[in-house]
This record gives sequence, structure tokens and C-alpha cells, in this order.
Amino acid sequence: MAIFIFLIVSYLLLSVSLYLLFPKAGVEAKKGLIPGVNFVEWCKIIGKNPKEALWLLFPIVNIFTFAGMAVDMMRSFGKGSFGSAAAAVIYAPAAFYQLAKGDAKYEGPILHKENVFKEEVAEAIKLKDQYKLNKLSEQNPFKKPVWREWTESIIFAVFAAAFIRMFLIEAYVIPTPSMEGSLNVGDYLFVSKAHYGIRTPKTVAMIPLLHNTIPGLGTESYLEKPNLPFFRLPALEKIESGKPIVFNWPVGDSIYLTKTRSYFVGQERYNPSYLTQDPELKSLVDNKKIITRPVDKEDHYIKRCIGVGGDKIQIINRQVFVNDVVMKNPEHMQFLYRVFVPNSVNVNVKKFAEWGIDRGDIAGTDYFFLDSTQVNKIKSMNSEVQVEIYNHPPDPGRLFPFDSVHFGQWTVDNFGPLTVPKKGMTIKLSPENIALYRRAISVYEHNVLIENGDQYTINGQSTDSYTFKQDYYWAMGDNRHNSEDSRMWGFVPHENIVGKPLFIWFSKDENGINWDRIFKYAGSKD
Repeated sequence: MAIFIFLIVSYLLLSVSLYLLFPKAGVEAKKGLIPGVNFVEWCKIIGKNPKEALWLLFPIVNIFTFAGMAVDMMRSFGKGSFGSAAAAVIYAPAAFYQLAKGDAKYEGPILHKENVFKEEVAEAIKLKDQYKLNKLSEQNPFKKPVWREWTESIIFAVFAAAFIRMFLIEAYVIPTPSMEGSLNVGDYLFVSKAHYGIRTPKTVAMIPLLHNTIPGLGTESYLEKPNLPFFRLPALEKIESGKPIVFNWPVGDSIYLTKTRSYFVGQERYNPSYLTQDPELKSLVDNKKIITRPVDKEDHYIKRCIGVGGDKIQIINRQVFVNDVVMKNPEHMQFLYRVFVPNSVNVNVKKFAEWGIDRGDIAGTDYFFLDSTQVNKIKSMNSEVQVEIYNHPPDPGRLFPFDSVHFGQWTVDNFGPLTVPKKGMTIKLSPENIALYRRAISVYEHNVLIENGDQYTINGQSTDSYTFKQDYYWAMGDNRHNSEDSRMWGFVPHENIVGKPLFIWFSKDENGINWDRIFKYAGSKD
């Protein structure tokens, strides 16, 4: 709501400033107060085709159009300095008010003057009149110092790149093997933010082109305040089950940040082994060094969407079922296998690298993350070679929803059933299901939830049901035994959806560039 109030107030102030400024350009003051007409007259004043004011109606483009018109308005009143241009871009209503109340005089449409000058230059070039060209160069009223040309070019490039990255397309790199086989470590992706609806930024005070940390320093690259409310433009297409999605890590709003990774607060309690594996985490926990992040600054994750709002999800013996129907498995879905090769058997282990097989992270044993094709290739090496899939035991402390009483037998291979929340869906609240939906109700949908046995109070009102305000999704990695995904932290809110992976524009690993992966499409079902 705050952003709309700010925009409305700014538009009103802009209209008033145009009301005061227009008479200096020979335009009726009242036209500055008429929506639409004021922008048409503004175009005429600076020498721009009035039809081009229509670009102000198109999101993203309107920002660049407005900034250019604001700078040209200042120039048309003889204010062509770098400071004047910056003031117009930063807040045009204030800059135009100063024009109206100051001694600035209207010097005519600046864009017309520039066109006349360009025509003179073009004519001199056509006639090969070097003398006239030299004179025009010496008398060029639009010439800028080199430092300003460079400064403006750099500012525009950063500004344009930041807006393209923020609203349209952003480049991402795959940092972990959770999607290995489909999307590999070292793959660089372009991700469209328009397909699933452009989000307005919540964070406004930040270092351009950085996500959430400053490289080398490890400190946050933004300020949490001031901030804007969440808003999403209409989507170009719906999110479908089976497609990869990029999203902000839902539990990444409160984290411990070490040099190697982020841990959500509570993760160290659910899985104490992290404390011994990462001594830095133990120090952060002991000293309560918690970092809070707004939704648009939470870590980026890429997983495959397994279920959308309203879907029933269940995993039985590693096979995913959606609404009790077997879900088609990704072609390169991987699990953890133990490979045993007897001493009497001589195998060419170099074949493993050729088959794209990487050693697992369980030291001292022959464990590998393999897809079905790789399993068959290893078995074909020798009949005495044994390949056994790893069976995960129940681990309710590490798995969502962290309730050993009601969900104590769930494992990463046998999980559910559960229903993914959908906007408008109403559920009955009970001790048997509250663990599944507690965080969605209280954190993602910003309610005050109080539990007292089987009694529930939401925002001060006693109730036995809840209706969800947004859609949710269930996300899992294709490397099913090496992925921290919805099985570990739950649902992905629609608010956290970033965009759709398009294609791999670059890929490399320890052996060099993977030419066969470049320009591979990344957004389709596998």
C-alpha cells in the first residue's frame, strides 16, 4: 500500500510542478493538471513526438522513457549540467518546481535543436565540407566533457543492467549438485522473471547487481528499510508440475551465514550433525548471530516443481505420486548407490569419468550418485560388480514438518501424503496437521497464530479452520538423495517464485568448458 501512496503523491506533486512550469513554455497552466494531457504537452515542450508518451503506459519501459523526458525538460530550460540531469532523474517533481520558481527561461524544444544540428553535420559530411565540420565541432552546444560522457555511460549501463536483472532476465549459476544430471554444477542459466509474473522489488536500498552479500566481505549488500510491499504483475504462463523453477529459499528469512553456505535458524537443532561438520556454524549459533532477510534477498534455489496448489503429494519407495498417479520421472534422476568391486575383478575406473559419474561425499566407501543409465553401465562392466541403492532410515528431526509424533516414519524415500496449499483452499486445523501448515499460516501469510492444545487463535480470533491467501508449490531436486528441498523445509509460497529457467548460456567444470551443454534448453520437462 505504501508504494501506491508514494506513487500517487509523487504524481500529484509532478502535476503541480508542471502547472507552475508550463506557463514559462507558453502552455496553459491547467494542462499540467490534466492526466495524459500533461505528458503530451511535456513531449511538445521538449520536441518529442507526443505519441511517444504512450510508452509511459508500459511497465519497465516507462521508467527509462520518463527519465529521458525529465532530463530533456531540464535541458529545454537551459539546465544541461550533470547535477541538473541527476536531480531530474532522482525526483522530477522537485527539480521542475525549482525550474518554475527559479530564473530559468524556456529556450525551446531541445530535441528539435539537436536534430537541426545533426542535419547540419550530415549535410557537411555529404558535401565533404571539412571547414564547416570543424566549425560545427568547435561550436557544438551539445558537446559534453569526456568525464561526463564516461560517467553517464557507466551510470546508464549499471541502471539498465540493474533493471533488466530486477524485472526481466537474470543470469544464475548452478552451485550445488541437487539437480545433477539435468542441470549440473557449473551451468550458467538465463532465467526469465516475466513468465511467472514480474515482482516489484521489496528492497530499494541496495548495491546494484549484487543479490544479498558483498563478495570478499561476506556482509549484506542491502538495507532492509525502507522497503516496499509485495506486488506481482500478471503471469505469461502458469507454473506446471514437472518443470524447473527458480525461487527464493522460503526458510531463508532468518539464517546463519557461514563462509560455505546458509543454514536456516532451527536447522542446527533438527540436524545437530551440521554443528560438528561446520565449526563456524556452532560459533554463530552460540553467539546468536542471526541474519534476517526480506523475501527478495533470500538465497536463490532451483528445483523441479513436483506439485502445485491443491495437489496431493506422496513418495513411495522413491517414486513420486501426484494425486495418487505415478509422476513421470526426470530422465537423469539420481539416487545414492553403493558400488562394490571385488579385488578379483579388474575394472577400468576411468570409464566412470566418461560416464559423468562423480564420487559421493561419504568418505571411505564406494558411494556414487547415479542415474539409471549409469547404474546399468557399471553393472555391465562385470557380473560380479554389485550396485545397491542406499535406503534412507526415518529421520523426522531432519525432515519437514519436524514432528516425530505424527510424521515420525517419513523418510526422503517414503514421504507423505500431504496436500499442497492452494489460494482459497480451507483446511480444518488439528494437532495432526498443524505442523504441516504452521509456517505457511504464521510466516508466509503474516498472521499471529496461537496454539493451545487443539484450540487455535489467528489474529485474536478463535477458529478451527484456515483459508490460504496464496498458492504454494512442492519442489524437489533431480538428485533425490543429494538435495535439500521441500522434504527438508516445506512449501514454496507463490510470493517466493522468481522465474523460469530458459537455457544454459555457459557451462564449465574442473575439466574445462562443456561445449555440448551450451544453449541447451533448461525450462522444459525432463
